[in-house]
Amino acid sequence: MKKTFYSLTLGLACLTSLSAAAQGLSRELFKTTAELAQQNRGRQCAAMDVLEAQMAANPKLAQRMAEIEAQTGRFVANPTAQRTAAAVSIPVVVHVLYNNSAENVSDAQVMAQINVLNQDFAKTNADASLIPAAFAGAAASTNVQFVLAKRDPSGRATNGIIHKSTRVKSWSTNDAMKSSKRGGDDAWDTSKYLNLWVCDLGQGLLGYAQFPGGAASTDGVVVLYSSLPGGSSVPYDKGRTATHEVGHWLNLRHIWGDASCGNDLVSDTPTQQTSNYGCPSFPHVTCSNGADGDMFMNYMDYTDDACMYMFTNGQSSRMNALFASGGARASLLTSNGGTAPLVATTAVETLTVFPNPTAGQLSIRTGLNTPAVKWEAKVYDLRGFEMKQVRPAGEGSVDVSALPAGLYHLVLTDGISTQHQSFRKE
Repeated sequence: MKKTFYSLTLGLACLTSLSAAAQGLSRELFKTTAELAQQNRGRQCAAMDVLEAQMAANPKLAQRMAEIEAQTGRFVANPTAQRTAAAVSIPVVVHVLYNNSAENVSDAQVMAQINVLNQDFAKTNADASLIPAAFAGAAASTNVQFVLAKRDPSGRATNGIIHKSTRVKSWSTNDAMKSSKRGGDDAWDTSKYLNLWVCDLGQGLLGYAQFPGGAASTDGVVVLYSSLPGGSSVPYDKGRTATHEVGHWLNLRHIWGDASCGNDLVSDTPTQQTSNYGCPSFPHVTCSNGADGDMFMNYMDYTDDACMYMFTNGQSSRMNALFASGGARASLLTSNGGTAPLVATTAVETLTVFPNPTAGQLSIRTGLNTPAVKWEAKVYDLRGFEMKQVRPAGEGSVDVSALPAGLYHLVLTDGISTQHQSFRKE
């Protein structure tokens, strides 16, 4: 097992190492997404490529991530903080960007993806039963759950799913899908929502995410539309791409640490030589990691969707640190995005009709004894036939003098509510 040392100094060292790898220190061990796609090796996640580009563009990002790592270390080293970690329900807004009908995934498919996320993060996924006994004690039910947004940033009711047609046929890792000006869709307040963009990605890319600490305008997760549950990207068609990428968004690294026998900053994941693809047979031993070998069924490896089905307690602790005091995503705890807005109700005013009985006109008055000018009046006989001979007679009045003597129904509506009255014509 790896032993993770947490301090600001070592946090900076880890980030420096990751940055060096991202800049091409060892291109055999850390290849770009495009290179991997050309090799047709399977699952492609560009989270580290994106991190490389962001760190190159913003020198301050390394310091910000070091601060997040230091806060994570303090949290993980505090047993009390871990025991009292708050459960969090994260509001999600899904931006479906489509150039053709196949890319316009249905609301039902989006909801199926949210269900997969909730099952995977709660360890209620059916395939959790496949976790080898050697790793069962480390398997975690995290404190994180997800709900489609019910309230937008303006306070209006929403179902949390945006469908937007675009002229863009394919997207890359340049974050263009996160900008309306570039054919995509702007993020909702990233301090209150997890933004998930679903679109067509090029270069064999399945998805990518932004780690905590990056720019607010691009914060979120991007996944290939056909990777949602029931999609066409077999064997990546069970929604585990989103699980993997949301793991990055919650500060999890690839389990092999993006280096040969690297460090993913988690103490209970075995060191492994590199990424695994397909469905390896257990045990798969690398880096002298003992009889149990690689934890290739971890969501942060590169195996097929059907062959990844666990997070660890250590990974859960890293996620929980984000929501503790001073955590990089603590603002989500106070988000009301997952709560439907209260619907304002207006009491229906009671109308008064007089004189009753009448020989000529009916006056319709509001509760304030003013003419009911906003109300339309229609008169029906007892058989339900409308009496067309009734005429308006000024504000809030109708002329019923042309009606034969008898009982009638008066139906009043203001376009929102309807009231019924009865009257007698003499």
